[in-house]
Amino acid sequence: MTIEAHEAGSNFRRIPYGMVGGGEGAFIGAVHRIAARIDDRFELVAGALSSEAERSKRSGQAIGIAAARCYRSYQEMAQQEAARPNGIEAVVIVTPNYLHVPIAKAFLEVGIHVICDKPLAAHLAETGGLTELVKAKSCLFAVTYNYSGYPLIRHAREVITNGELGKIRVVQAEYPQDWLSEKLEDTGQKQASWRTDPNQAGGGGCLGDIGTHAFHLACFVSGLMPVSLLADLNSFVDGRQLDDNVHVLLRFEGGAKGMLWASQVAPGNENGLRLRIYGDKAGLSWSQENPNYLTFSPLGEPSHVLGRGGPGLTSAAERVTRIPPGHPEGYLEGFATIYREVADAIEAKHNGKDQPDDVMFPDLEAGLQGMRFVDAVLRSHKNGGVWTSLNS
Repeated sequence: MTIEAHEAGSNFRRIPYGMVGGGEGAFIGAVHRIAARIDDRFELVAGALSSEAERSKRSGQAIGIAAARCYRSYQEMAQQEAARPNGIEAVVIVTPNYLHVPIAKAFLEVGIHVICDKPLAAHLAETGGLTELVKAKSCLFAVTYNYSGYPLIRHAREVITNGELGKIRVVQAEYPQDWLSEKLEDTGQKQASWRTDPNQAGGGGCLGDIGTHAFHLACFVSGLMPVSLLADLNSFVDGRQLDDNVHVLLRFEGGAKGMLWASQVAPGNENGLRLRIYGDKAGLSWSQENPNYLTFSPLGEPSHVLGRGGPGLTSAAERVTRIPPGHPEGYLEGFATIYREVADAIEAKHNGKDQPDDVMFPDLEAGLQGMRFVDAVLRSHKNGGVWTSLNS
């Protein structure tokens, strides 16, 4: 993939979309808006950017949305946009977790595609009926596990699929941060406040916020799903209602074993998402904070480092590489890859065609898998840290 101008007379169009959440003081809404524009496939034309009507209007107009399409509520937005001849084709949901499912259902009911920030919901039980609704309305549903969009993650997935690691034995994922090492939520900081509130975040704090990222990445790259897990959750900061540190042992299908650690109270760590996978032929390791390099270690041979955009990469990595080697490409571009591929899928559906074979983005099932993981972790911990099935 490269950044290029669109060819003259190419039938190019930008997909009109709206956003729910992401208004004043929000971080992730701006990230989504930037990512949606990087490949110039989307145009933001509508929004219900806050649950407060005046703030929603003010936030929308501040980023160029016409006043008539700055809505007081997501319900109003869904109904009015569906009735417009030039209404939105997709909605982006960037609210606290407890609102994800009701918003998604409101837009799916009127036939609008959904792009939802992770995790899919606050609780697994809330997701009932989503699969049937997506199918009935013939809509696309994406969940933005953005790290799956990095070029070297696509490479790692493909070499494992091709058998270059052999039979997978060990899958290690970790995601440590330190930003909640003190009780930041008591200061009124918006991002900390809702993420540590069980009424807004759900049953998992650190678990839902970043543990699901590590879980999705481990499964996406390895191609394996856990069948059972054993979990230990901690709330190390006094008075915190949700977990801020998570340890999970994993038993994967096919006999592989794994461990997942996620923490928001690990001083010295910013966004330390790391993945290591070992088979009987080779191993690989990757770090999100240095995402343009991946270490590949064949058994009995020297390890070698592969660079994004360099020689030795698979077509899966090359397809989502935008810029030449030596230029940093990471977080925003990873998000943009998800948006680019959702755009390809929407465009195919718009034109009555099948989704391209090489398009892959985290879909509703990936979101549901994340919620089954959260639910199983909570059950394991509640029962004293016992092995717990993901399917029960």
